[in-house]
Amino acid sequence: MPLVTPLDPNHDAETKQLSDFYNETLGFCPNSVLTMQRRPEISKAFINLNKAVMANHGRVTSALKRMIAWVSSNATGCRYCQAHAIRAAERYGAEQEQLDNIWEYKTHPAFSDAECAALDFSLAASMVPNMVDEKIKEELYKYWDEGEIVEMLGVISLFGYLNRWNDSMGTSIEDGAVESGEQYLGKRGWTQGKHV
Repeated sequence: MPLVTPLDPNHDAETKQLSDFYNETLGFCPNSVLTMQRRPEISKAFINLNKAVMANHGRVTSALKRMIAWVSSNATGCRYCQAHAIRAAERYGAEQEQLDNIWEYKTHPAFSDAECAALDFSLAASMVPNMVDEKIKEELYKYWDEGEIVEMLGVISLFGYLNRWNDSMGTSIEDGAVESGEQYLGKRGWTQGKHV
């Protein structure tokens, strides 16, 4: 049971209008946002930050951003965000082979060296203590420019917030996210955990 109950999607008109963004991303408005709208200034600021972080200005694709989010969420253990990230990666065109083998991104041939560098960065930046070091930096700079690195860290940081929010809140996971979690992550033990 969640710590705080999500509100109806129509509770705050401005949040509802902004949350149309999630109909494209996930196919539904997340319960996390419906809980945030108990303080509409938080829900609106969060949605606008999410839109800014997920905008593409370089070569970091929408699919890769969602895989970065998955690696970050997997590192922190947030099952809610793992399912959301893999669902969004699928909806934004990640290759089937990548979705099926995201757990093995370091060694699976479906992932390019550039993608591996981005996903390694996500893993290192999501650890406590933080593991970003010179080796991570050198690998990033082989494939990505500084603006693209900023975009990646924006995703990692956004999901750091979401991982804390949803795991602490025990946010109930939506049916569509459960389907994606079971399809792509279930073979490696993913379950809803506390997010029922």
